[in-house]
Amino acid sequence: MAVRLGELLLRERRVTPTQLQEALTYQRSNGGRLGTSLVKLGILTDDDISEVLSRQYGVPAVDLKDFAYDPSLLRLIPAETAAKYNVIPVGRSGNTLTLAMTDPTNVFAMDDIKFRTGLNVEPVVASETAIQAAVVQHYGSQSQPAKDNGGGGGKGFDVVNRALEDLNLDMQDDLQVVQSAEEIDAASLEKQSGEAPVIRLANALFLAAIQRGASDIHIEPYEKDLRVRFRIDGVLQSVMTPALKFRDPLVSRIKIMARLDIAEKRLPQDGRIKARFNDHGQAREIDFRVSVLPTLFGEKVVLRLLDAKGLKLDMSQLGFDTEGLRRFDSAIRKPWGMVLVTGPTGSGKTNTLYSALGQLNQPGVNIMTAEDPVEFNLQGINQVQVKEQIGMTFAGALRSFLRQDPNIILVGEVRDAETAAIAVKAALTGHLVLSTLHTNDAPSSISRLVNMGIEPFLVGNSCNLVAAQRLVRKVCENCKEPHDIPPNRLIEAGMAEDQLANVRAMKGRGCDKCSGTGYKGRVGLFEIMEVSEAVRDLILQNPPVVELRDLAVKEGMSTLRQSGLAKVRDGVTSLEEVVRETM
Repeated sequence: MAVRLGELLLRERRVTPTQLQEALTYQRSNGGRLGTSLVKLGILTDDDISEVLSRQYGVPAVDLKDFAYDPSLLRLIPAETAAKYNVIPVGRSGNTLTLAMTDPTNVFAMDDIKFRTGLNVEPVVASETAIQAAVVQHYGSQSQPAKDNGGGGGKGFDVVNRALEDLNLDMQDDLQVVQSAEEIDAASLEKQSGEAPVIRLANALFLAAIQRGASDIHIEPYEKDLRVRFRIDGVLQSVMTPALKFRDPLVSRIKIMARLDIAEKRLPQDGRIKARFNDHGQAREIDFRVSVLPTLFGEKVVLRLLDAKGLKLDMSQLGFDTEGLRRFDSAIRKPWGMVLVTGPTGSGKTNTLYSALGQLNQPGVNIMTAEDPVEFNLQGINQVQVKEQIGMTFAGALRSFLRQDPNIILVGEVRDAETAAIAVKAALTGHLVLSTLHTNDAPSSISRLVNMGIEPFLVGNSCNLVAAQRLVRKVCENCKEPHDIPPNRLIEAGMAEDQLANVRAMKGRGCDKCSGTGYKGRVGLFEIMEVSEAVRDLILQNPPVVELRDLAVKEGMSTLRQSGLAKVRDGVTSLEEVVRETM
């Protein structure tokens, strides 16, 4: 790490403590760098400062007096950029540009110029006053930094500033993002004139996604443009279209933050970025799960936001009706057996299982989970990351769990026959097993297990309950108003005629809080199939799914559509949402 200039000058006895204090006082009043203040006060000369800066940073010094500048090099860097960073090009050798700088450690300046020119940058040092004089002499009146509220001149910043206007960021002075050892002052993006455009763009995307409550960020390259979309409340929304030239630098920036190989562009890669925030005085962390996939016109990046603050561990807030919650709670409190939660990707299965573990997590209980990936850290629970590429599979983890004296086992997903067989065995030998499946409804899960090769009598005896779920958007509480739905539409959707009189439907008219969509937040729809004695007896006969569903409904199971219509009746969601998500 470079020694501070003042300390170096004192050590070499170039200045006295009194002179240094005088220069620091002048600097505080007039701004600029310490070296410039020393020159203006007549304490040192430009040559003295250049010599000391060279030793301070360990790079060569250059004398800019009567220097013969190459006009073709000056044209490589816009006047505003040269003035903003206080730099000037002094030479070029092949693919390397030699740049005179006051601060050779300013990686943001070097990144920006490397991005603009396509050349590698090799810094040399010169005093601030010498560079300023050279910039004014050779760039003239053009060398005034652009006043654009973005703090940055030049085309790269102009493009980013125009793009960031679409994000409508809510700048908060008490918000800060920290990624690993690198600190990014995301609260003052407007003041980040020292950062390369691509860094500002990446930081702004992360901040905007968090502020809007997005669950995913999609960065998608096409032949002639680049599109960025956020998934908000389960629906993708276009938020900006940066210039196509930002495609590779933006992907590389995200890869660096996620510690991925920036040179590998042919294979998919996965990584993780951790961000820590001081949000209105409350520290909280957010993980970004990064997936990079090569496509026809470049690499597509999807970042999944994992915000522990958004994790609901109170089951009563998930969307269960009273009877469904009673059945689910009863099933997870049994000493052994299997509870399955089924639904497509993004339907909230992980949140439901974590909520169940939150209810069961007690000092006297040993809970073990095998997940791919581990999305949230849960205190007091032993969580294992599945890594199939090294042989750590769900089945392998389950075998090890059975030798770890568990009470409760969570299997992230039953993907294959081997995992299913071990999970059923664990459920039949005194353990409570929680897991997920990818099926369309609750009765289909039974058939799926049988099709995996599990005998029907084992499925029937091991399963306590199967819950199918979906997520639908909630009507915005801030702008909702009564909404009349034609009775024939409700009947076509599946509502019984005797329930029509109780419908109190609502619709959001659109406001700032819901970004004009009329929806804010999501709620679960649940189909709870309890495996009663009658259902168990029917499973032994390996019946068609339709027959199993009819019996479950007869025993009180509400289908996903019925669960959704109940929420339409109560004004929680809209009929359009329920029809979109259920059959």
